[in-house]
Amino acid sequence: MRIDPGSDALLVVDLQHDFLPGGALGVAEGDRIVEPLARLAPAFSTVVATQDWHPPGHVSFASTHPGREPYASIALSQGPQELWPDHCVRGTRGAALHPALPDAAVTLVLRKGTRREVDSYSAFRENVGPDGRRPSTGLGAWLSARGVRRLFLGGLARDFCVRVSAVDAAVEGFEVVVLDDLTRAVFPERRDEVDRELAAAGARLAVSQDLIR
Repeated sequence: MRIDPGSDALLVVDLQHDFLPGGALGVAEGDRIVEPLARLAPAFSTVVATQDWHPPGHVSFASTHPGREPYASIALSQGPQELWPDHCVRGTRGAALHPALPDAAVTLVLRKGTRREVDSYSAFRENVGPDGRRPSTGLGAWLSARGVRRLFLGGLARDFCVRVSAVDAAVEGFEVVVLDDLTRAVFPERRDEVDRELAAAGARLAVSQDLIR
């Protein structure tokens, strides 16, 4: 699979300290994808890095809901909400992108989850908010304006932000390729469920070794 720098883009999802082992919401083996993604990024003319950038008291924090524990789910007016340890609080080291990702290769840093009352897994749209809507981040229009037609994804976590970003990218009309070896999941045992959702959206799975620069 040959990379076309003119029409292909790389989306690096949430490669942040808090999602790496030892972080507030560390994903097992997440550190193993850092260097491969950093080496791959310069092969693309367009590289987008997403960054969770939560205010204190964010709706996704278990600590915001007294008596609730991380990794549970609760029902809110807008629908179910997964609860997590406090993570990627704006301005903290945990929210910073891993320094191995080369600044020179990153075209755009997209911060998401910035509103206290709305979670945001996807790079393209926020989760459903109290008003029942999923506001666009504008990323789809930005990529299209740059001539991007195919989007390669890697990062954290496979079963949440990578999954939802991939599905939304397909809805936006992009050809979507998830680089399976450059992702890791919070709940690896849910792999089959995630794979079915990706396939239903038309997203393909590949490995980075298949790419020809």
